[in-house]
Order: sequence, then structure tokens, then C-alpha cells
Amino acid sequence: MTDRPSFDVTDKRSVAIVGTGFVADMYMKSIALYPNVNIVGAYDKDAPRLKTFCTHWSIEATASIADLLQLLPADGLVLNLTNPEAHFEVSQTCLMAGHNVYSEKPLAMDMTQAKALMDLAVEKGLHMGAAPCSYLSQSAQTLWAGARSDLIGKVRLAYAEIDDGYVRQAPYQDWKSETGAPWPAENEFQVGCTMEHAGYYLSWLIQMFGPVRTVVAASAQLTGDEPAAHDLSIGTLFHTSGVVTRLTCSIIAPHNHEIRIVGDNGVLEMDECWDNLAAVRFRRRVRIRRRLLELPMARKLRLGQKDNHPVPAKRGPATMNFFLGPDQMLTDIAAENDPLPTMQMALHVNEVTLALQNAGEQSGAMPMQTTCAPRQPEPWAQSLKGVQ
Repeated sequence: MTDRPSFDVTDKRSVAIVGTGFVADMYMKSIALYPNVNIVGAYDKDAPRLKTFCTHWSIEATASIADLLQLLPADGLVLNLTNPEAHFEVSQTCLMAGHNVYSEKPLAMDMTQAKALMDLAVEKGLHMGAAPCSYLSQSAQTLWAGARSDLIGKVRLAYAEIDDGYVRQAPYQDWKSETGAPWPAENEFQVGCTMEHAGYYLSWLIQMFGPVRTVVAASAQLTGDEPAAHDLSIGTLFHTSGVVTRLTCSIIAPHNHEIRIVGDNGVLEMDECWDNLAAVRFRRRVRIRRRLLELPMARKLRLGQKDNHPVPAKRGPATMNFFLGPDQMLTDIAAENDPLPTMQMALHVNEVTLALQNAGEQSGAMPMQTTCAPRQPEPWAQSLKGVQ
């Protein structure tokens, strides 16, 4: 765990929660690391689930979204943690009421809805964004610093994998959150693993190599008797920088969350995007006699300055701080920063994700209609230790 940041606990930041299911407990584990965050209340249409969640976390339960929003100050933030098919309606309701929104992924289930949310937020002068936020983590920022450094040389290609094993054969009926919420299996299968998980590496790749010009992809449903969303997608992404990346997402192939970035001097590699503290390694490419190879001994990369992000103790498959994104949005709200870049990023990730998920067998090349200006590297992640 990284050092806990120093907060002025009198500088309270207000958050309201809509949706108290499986993922809400993960957010609460992260929010617990921020003593200056005040949860004003929560709402869920499932009253027993709401009561269980609020009793466990000592949060006020409200009878409606309208009642919840009355408790939230204008500089606060709504966390939309509902199921994906409800994201648009809930976010729209909160924006219409004049409140900033941070939504779980995806931003919306189609681009018409996603664009409507951005237009509404712009019209109202509000902030809006969407998960995932792991691109703010130590592991992602270290990888990005390595890609910018002279160590790897010019970057040409990246391979990223988000394969979660043969999930339909896993004992997922027994997967429960801290307050006993079951893993929403039916919803996960109907929404699709690409909509749920591709954003973890998409947001990293877009930050590092710029927005995507064109997607060439294929996708398919290979498991399950009932019609469901595609459970495999393979995409080739052509970035504006000239770098080409490949992203594979499935709930069939053996578990693999590896990313490899190929440059003229060697390869950067990392094993797990769901670990905010995952090690980033560099393997230099050398010629030995008549062979060309990457050295078997890898160099572990470290940032020249340590980040100040807390990370919850690992429970389950991930060691992630789910509140990095909402915390950054609250900082942007307080500083009156331009909300447009965050919204454009969320919209672009949404479009690329949909292109991958809906590709089918004969998608061809799909030019992207949206673009974004990626964030600058975090101030604490400007350079690697010992590497200029």
C-alpha cells in the first residue's frame, strides 16, 4: 500500500451514491481511504439491498433520487453505480437537476445517448465522466513514463489482453460483495465483457498514444445457450500518433491481463491492469551472434517521484482504487478546471468500446467520429528513477 495522502479533513467533498449493488462496495472500500469525503446518502430501487448497504456503511438511505439530490451541494458529485442499461437515464436525471456525475462504465449503451449526456453537461456547465480511472494509478503512470522515455526508443506497437478465463464454468453464483450483493451474472453476460472491461486498457492506450482514428475488429458469442452479448472481441486500433495497438477481451480464454509495448530498443511489460501497484518491467533487445532477442533478465522501472494515491488492501481479483477518478473530478470542480477534456475522453472510450463489442464477423474498418485530448502525465510521474 502506498502512503496515505494528507488531507485537510475540514475540506469536505460531498458525494451521493445511486446504485448499491456489487460494485458499490468496491467504491466504499476506496472512499474509506479519503477522510475528507462525505457520503450524503444513497438510493437504490431495491429497498432491502439499499437498507443492507446503508446499515453496513452507516449511510443515510433516501426514498428517491430526487430526495438524494436535495442532500447534495452544487459542488458535489453523483456516483452512478447502477446497472449499465440504467446509466443513461440516471445520469440524465442528475445532470438535469444540476449535479455533476461520475458514472460506472459504460457511459451509455449507445453513442446517441452518450453524446446526449455530453451535450447536456456542456449546456448545464457541469462535469461528467466515466470509469475506469486506473490510468491515474502508479502502474499506468509508470508504464506511460517508460513509453515516453529514451529507454524503449520509438514505440511502434502494443498488445493488451483482458481475458478472464472461462467465466461460465466458474462458481460465480458464490461471488458476493462485502455486504452480500451477488455478482450480477445475468447482466454481465447480456452487457458483454467488452463493454464491461475493455475500458481498463483502452483508457491507458488512448492516454499514451492518442485517440483512435480507426478500429478494425471482430467479435462473437461463443458460450452460453441463450442469446447474449459477444463474449470475445479482438481489435486493432490505429492511433493518431501512428502507434498501432491490439486489444483482446474475452470471458473464455485463460486469464491474462498482460500488456506489452514494443519499441525500437526493447519491450515494456506489465502483468495486471487490475493492480494499481503492478510492476512495470523493461527488456532490452540485443543481438547475440546470429540471434535477436529480448534479454531474459528484465529491469523493473520506478518513477522518480512516489505517487500519493492510497490503495485498498486486496480482496478479490483486484487491487484498485475505484475513487481515483471521482477524486480527480472533485479536484477539477473545486479548481474550476475545464470539464470538456474529461467528457471527451469518456465519450471516445465509449465509441471505441462499442466498435469492438459490436464488430461481429465482417465489420471492416470503422473510422471513429469522436476524438479527445488525453490528460497530461501526473506531476509525480514525469520521469523514471535514474532515467532522463
